[in-house]
Amino acid sequence: MTSPQKVNDFSIHVATVNGSGSQSSNNVLMRAIFRMGIPVNGKNLFPSNIQGLPTWFTIRVNKDGWTARKVDTEILVCMNDLTYVDDVKQLKAGSVVIHHDHMNVAALRKDVTSLAVPFSKIIAEACADPRLRKLAVNMVYVGVVAELVGITEEAIELAMAQQFKSKQKVLDLNRAAITAGRNHVKATWPELLDGKFSYQVQAMQKTQGKILIEGNAACALGSVFAGCSFVSWYPITPSTSVIDFFNEYSEKYKIDPETKLKNFAVVQAEDEMAAIGMVLGASWMGARSMTATSGPGISLMAEFTGFGYFAEVPAVIFDIQRIGPSTGLPTRTSQGDVLFAAHLSHGDTKNICLYPGNVEECYTLAAQAFDLAERFQTPVFVLSDLDLGMNFHMSDPFPYLDQPLDRGKVLTEKDQDQLAKFARYGDTDGDAVPYRTLPGLKDPRGVFFTRGSGHNAKAAYTESGAEYVTAMDRLNKKWETAKKYVPAPIVLGSGKNKIGVIAYGSSHDAMLESVHQLKTENGMDIDYLRIRAFPFAASVKDFIASHEKVFVVDQNRDAQMLSLLRIEKDLAAHAMKFESILHYDGYSLDARFVSDAILSSFNQKERKVS
Repeated sequence: MTSPQKVNDFSIHVATVNGSGSQSSNNVLMRAIFRMGIPVNGKNLFPSNIQGLPTWFTIRVNKDGWTARKVDTEILVCMNDLTYVDDVKQLKAGSVVIHHDHMNVAALRKDVTSLAVPFSKIIAEACADPRLRKLAVNMVYVGVVAELVGITEEAIELAMAQQFKSKQKVLDLNRAAITAGRNHVKATWPELLDGKFSYQVQAMQKTQGKILIEGNAACALGSVFAGCSFVSWYPITPSTSVIDFFNEYSEKYKIDPETKLKNFAVVQAEDEMAAIGMVLGASWMGARSMTATSGPGISLMAEFTGFGYFAEVPAVIFDIQRIGPSTGLPTRTSQGDVLFAAHLSHGDTKNICLYPGNVEECYTLAAQAFDLAERFQTPVFVLSDLDLGMNFHMSDPFPYLDQPLDRGKVLTEKDQDQLAKFARYGDTDGDAVPYRTLPGLKDPRGVFFTRGSGHNAKAAYTESGAEYVTAMDRLNKKWETAKKYVPAPIVLGSGKNKIGVIAYGSSHDAMLESVHQLKTENGMDIDYLRIRAFPFAASVKDFIASHEKVFVVDQNRDAQMLSLLRIEKDLAAHAMKFESILHYDGYSLDARFVSDAILSSFNQKERKVS
């Protein structure tokens, strides 16, 4: 290793044990690189227990800003005796392994560089308190990596200050461990210093003004800006932190400055059924309300969701998707609830669904979800996933949302003309969206009975088949109206290429890189459309119609977005153009997987022709 092979373009893969305090160490390492102006992303792969099982954290450093998961690892840090053999075997040749000195890495692989570190000895000398060594030892590898790749002490200090705030004793302990790691490198491998290590970071200006934030935090912040004042939920991975962040932000920003009273309420329900029931009740009273859950939770919310759809009560549900069915792999990512959420409940039901593709959209679409829920008086699902929700992602600062809240068609005492002809489930404007009133209205003409059973335009009970058809047809017409208001898809490319790719949600980072790979490595131009909402805007049909072949990328087994596209009547004629790309192993999507799938499809056809 006499000269740098890669500068600002490599991955660090840390293998540790859950509950050992490694998350803080990994965040310091990632944030320090970010502080040096280098684009970075962190992916946490953790088990579904509290502590003791293996966990991995991958930091991708990329000067060009590609931050999707990359399969290959250049630097592996082995802190777990139970996994190091398999971890080392999976490396590509030329990688570097930083490991405990009792691990015999050199015997496993002759084509990787083994750097044995006496972590136990180093931390014993750096930390006098034996009780703290188990947690502080991870900071030793931060120091080792930092010294080898060139992370500055200033960047480490800034990252430490952000991670540990003003806890001076904690800062001093971790600083000592990092310094000990740096000193070990200087004393043991002086030939690797001064930029001679194979992988280096060099300061850039590409993160200036940007932030690192988790998608769940962004969803919570968007909800605060949207005026959400009531939350009911039951804890479930990976959605719980949406509520934790909402509570944290609300404690800071939703306290009345004069009375010091809270302008919000957060209730932990006994289960997900109670949670969505409370949300609908609070919304019916006029409060902007939401819940957050994952697949098993929305399974329990099916009946209440149907009630919200048929009785036309607003609600916002954040579904942070994970692998199913059943308990599945609760700490792995997936897009497995796409079909379920879109048609949740028995009978004919269509729910508005939003698919944020990055953390900024977790914020903006979260806020927009409340407007859509009240404008169309219906439950709205925001479908994020574990990868987007629980990992840190780089973003521009979020825009300040200063648009007035869209409460939809709500009548008050002032609306005398409308109250004179009020029909709770009528269509007086031709857009199929009825007017509603809120409890407390003094004018008796605005009083109605909310029911999930058969009802006519006046909200009176009926079992008439004809009146049921009228009600359902209006709901379907309202659905068509919503197409003009949901977030429009985003199209990248000239629009003149024969090949199109459709993706959605957290697949976006990988898709951007894949499009670049296909162009630069294979000379293949493709157009990429990212769906951001269901119902589909008219431009989705236009995109499909204008391409000879359309790949649809799903992070699930059953091609759920493709199925949703095929179900739509106006898209069925194009069904033969579709081809699925399916990724469902629980890891976040990587660009090479998509590129290889597209190339493989065309190579197979060429072989058949020849």
